[in-house]
Amino acid sequence: MSELRLSPKQRRVLRWWRKGSPDYGRDVIICDGAVRSGKTMCLTLSFFLWAASCFRGQQFALCARTIEGARRGLLPQTLPLLRAMGLRVREQVSKNQLTVGLGARENTFYLFGGRDESSAGLIQGLTLAGVLLDEAALMPESFVEQACARCSVPGSRIWMSCNPEGLGHWLYRNWILKAEERNAVRIPFTMEDNPAMSPQMRRRYERLFQGAFYRRFVLGEWAAPQGLVYDFFGEDMVRPAPSGPFEKWYISCDYGTVNPTSMGLWGRKEGVWYRVREYYYDSRREHRQRTDEEYADALEVLAGGREIQAVVADPSAASFIEVLRRRGWRVRKADNDVLSGIRVTARLLRGGQLVICEGCADAIREFGLYRWEERDGGSDRVHKENDHAMDDIRYFATTVAQKEERGGAFAGSVERRIS
Repeated sequence: MSELRLSPKQRRVLRWWRKGSPDYGRDVIICDGAVRSGKTMCLTLSFFLWAASCFRGQQFALCARTIEGARRGLLPQTLPLLRAMGLRVREQVSKNQLTVGLGARENTFYLFGGRDESSAGLIQGLTLAGVLLDEAALMPESFVEQACARCSVPGSRIWMSCNPEGLGHWLYRNWILKAEERNAVRIPFTMEDNPAMSPQMRRRYERLFQGAFYRRFVLGEWAAPQGLVYDFFGEDMVRPAPSGPFEKWYISCDYGTVNPTSMGLWGRKEGVWYRVREYYYDSRREHRQRTDEEYADALEVLAGGREIQAVVADPSAASFIEVLRRRGWRVRKADNDVLSGIRVTARLLRGGQLVICEGCADAIREFGLYRWEERDGGSDRVHKENDHAMDDIRYFATTVAQKEERGGAFAGSVERRIS
């Protein structure tokens, strides 16, 4: 531990379960707040040390939105620290399982993903001595409540981390506001609580977010969004398409029959994705609906003979996807998590990794109209108008640009058949 620089809040998280701590009598710890604030590292390390110090032969759960997210987000920093502190760690990747031992004590840790409502059944039936829920606000309430209900071993405790969401989010209403009722200690984090975060990196994150996302991810506040979804976007961010060859090409598509169909042609150059051209057809405005075959013809014109790595398509457009597949296009169904996709798109736009070019008039128009619904409480929702180019841009951001930013092998894994 002497090699770690820890803030007072991180030290409090590491010690909350120990006798003598003012938080010792609590059953739950909730660490919420800004991104990159150091909450996940100290919470995960504390969780393993608590289990190794207090239990023998028990089962624990490590949960994130996906199993891969749990493995990637929780283990790389923590396991080397545990080994350096003398704990034995054995990972069985095929079983999504860890065995961690200290002296004569040994416990088993299972990795779970809480992606949707059906995930609650995965953890049902287990008897746990503790559960760690990383990014709990991104999981359905049913999964979190089921995981907590599994903690029935005497002395069991519940550990949560998350970035803030809207004021109507179930985690805020039922856990943050009811912390005393739940016998929980809540420790809010800001970037200043992470000694490893340099001032330069802090300023970089401050530039990436604006509006409600700035309040949530930089200031660490639970805040409701208002007004335009991309309130930072203006004509000054629109640029001409660069000249010369591009490294690779994709097309993203939001399909509609009565509603508009929007497609964007994306080219990558020197690490930046440019939406260089678009196709946008509104059947109401034109007083005529087009067929799947006509839309496939339009997509081919948009491609302009370029080698397209894949068409990132609206996942609900089954008939159109089938037409594209028959014509030999490689198709990838888009990731359609709206709120997560908006966050990713906003970050990539502000960071300059996504650029909208001058020829994309309908996309530029929609950026100025795409708004949050005005709601008292309840979850964040966007107004379902002027969202078709917004959807195809979001599909591309989450399904291609984000994965390539992370060093993923998306392009090499694209198949001809529908995934």
